[in-house]
Amino acid sequence: MNLQEKSLEVRKVFDELDVDIKAFLEASKLTCLSGCGFCCSNPKVSASVLEFLPLAFDLYEKRKAEEALELLEGSIEHEHCIIYKSISPDNAMGFCSDYNNRGLICRLFSSSSRKNKEGKKEIITCKKIKENKKEQYERASIEINGSMPVPSSSDTYSKLYNIDFQLTSEQMPINIAIKQAIEAVLTFKYYQENEASETSENF
Repeated sequence: MNLQEKSLEVRKVFDELDVDIKAFLEASKLTCLSGCGFCCSNPKVSASVLEFLPLAFDLYEKRKAEEALELLEGSIEHEHCIIYKSISPDNAMGFCSDYNNRGLICRLFSSSSRKNKEGKKEIITCKKIKENKKEQYERASIEINGSMPVPSSSDTYSKLYNIDFQLTSEQMPINIAIKQAIEAVLTFKYYQENEASETSENF
C-alpha cells in the first residue's frame, strides 16, 4: 500500500466509526457542551501521523499544504491544534475548522469506551461532561455494559495499526503529527509526479 492508499483506508475506518459514534451519541445524549473547545485547546494532546493523512491529502488537493506547513513551523509543540479555532481569551471556547478531517483522537474522545481494571467498559470523556450531564453520563455508564452501543477505543486503534503500525504507534504532540503527515504527503506527491513526468518523456 502506498501513502495515498493508506489514507483512503484510514478514511474508511473514520467513516465506519462515525456511524458508530452517531448511534452512541443518539442513545446516550452525551454530546459535547455547545461551543466548548477545552479539550482541543490542550497542547498536550497526542496523535499519530497516520490519522492525519486524510487531512494532509485534502490540504494538498486544495493547494493549502505548503501554507499549512509554514504555519506549523516554529514552536508548535506547545500550542493547541492548528485546526482548532479559539473564540475566547482562555481558548476554552472554540470550534474545529476542519471537522471532517479531524484526527482519530478527536473522534474517540467523549464518544468511545475502554476497559477498566475490572474488565468493564467505561466512557472516555471529560470532567465537564461528567459534571454538566451527570444524569446522562451515569445512565450511559451502566447501559454501555448492557445493550447500548459504544465504539471501542482499542478496537479502532487496532484497525489503524493494521494499516501501518509504525505510523500509528508513534504518538506525538498533535501539531507535530499534522506537520509530519503534510511533509510525508508533499514528499509522496513530489516523487509520484516526477515519476509520471519521466514516464511520459520516455514515450
